[in-house]
Amino acid sequence: MLAFSVAGLVVGVAVGVTGVGGGSLMTPLLILIFGFAPSAAVGTDLLYAAGTKGFGTWLHGRQQTVDWRVVGLMAAGSLPAAIITIIWLHYVGLNPWVETLMTITLCVAIIATAVLTLVRKQIMARMDVTDAEASGLPPGLLKLREPITVFGGVVLGILVTLSSVGAGVLGTTMLLLLYPRRAAIRIVGTDIAHAVPLTLVAGIGHLSLGTTDLPVLGFLLLGSLPGIYIGTRLGSRLPDGLLRPIISVLLLVIGASMLFDSVTSLMHAV
Repeated sequence: MLAFSVAGLVVGVAVGVTGVGGGSLMTPLLILIFGFAPSAAVGTDLLYAAGTKGFGTWLHGRQQTVDWRVVGLMAAGSLPAAIITIIWLHYVGLNPWVETLMTITLCVAIIATAVLTLVRKQIMARMDVTDAEASGLPPGLLKLREPITVFGGVVLGILVTLSSVGAGVLGTTMLLLLYPRRAAIRIVGTDIAHAVPLTLVAGIGHLSLGTTDLPVLGFLLLGSLPGIYIGTRLGSRLPDGLLRPIISVLLLVIGASMLFDSVTSLMHAV
């Protein structure tokens, strides 16, 4: 069990230094290194994320760096989507086809996270506009920003429930495009605050499916919480411009190789 705490520590430090979402690192680690089934890795990581991000939400709430209205809009889409996805998983059961679907969804989410992590600075530079009401949307769609935020929440709800990935980098990127004039710390705080109820609801749903390993979850948290603290402290001293691309490339390799294996297995099964 010590190995799980070490894994939590390593992932925690990486998250603290780079800000890359823990799910994109922890879930494939549980599958590839510890031999977890995709559903078990996702279910365990969801409650792991709820625990780690709950502390972050408390800190951002104290600093008043959470836009609770935007959190509500995202949750209005993501929470019902997560619940419906869990109901669907109960209905179809965790058969090999569903496990493969979850693996493919995980791989796509990891690849998207890696790409967006690489281009995040460019996105932020393009969003550096002077109009306080501007956004990454075409002018004609600006009045639909709030419904689009809800719809984005729906997509995140399905994606996170199936893969445990997406509530971090993908959610932040969506908010950057929709609300570019929000301060960066407020974007991050809003995304973290939204991730807590989403991962908690999805995690409880997976717990009802029997796909959560609670003892492993405890050991992961035991290592990750101090790891995040250490990584945050190191973040200002280490070259983020070098570390972020390294982790992004690593995620691309992991996601692409897992996707290739999953698609190959699916084709053989058919």
